Amino acid sequence: MMRGNGNMQNMMKQMQKMQKKMAEAQEELGEKRIEGTAGGGMVSVIVSGHKEVLEVTIKPEVVDPDDIEMLQDLVLAATNDAMKKAEELTNQTMGQFTKGMNLPGGLF
Repeated sequence: MMRGNGNMQNMMKQMQKMQKKMAEAQEELGEKRIEGTAGGGMVSVIVSGHKEVLEVTIKPEVVDPDDIEMLQDLVLAATNDAMKKAEELTNQTMGQFTKGMNLPGGLF
């Protein structure tokens, strides 16, 4: 009976270590800056690894008062590009912790 308890304690220690590493990885993600662009770099959006928009840059030559819709589309495309890259980075970073574990999807 006692041996089983030792295994359980060991497993709990491993889980605590993993949780700590996961928290550190999450923190590091928040410090990452990921850039998305559209219109050949005319519009650039920078987001954090936590998917917060940090910066939007629009080159003056792309601003056409008669075509605001195109500018809106470029900002949208650049934002979506940055978010997609941030999502991929999150999956790569956090995926190392979930490999081989049967966790329900969308946990992170």
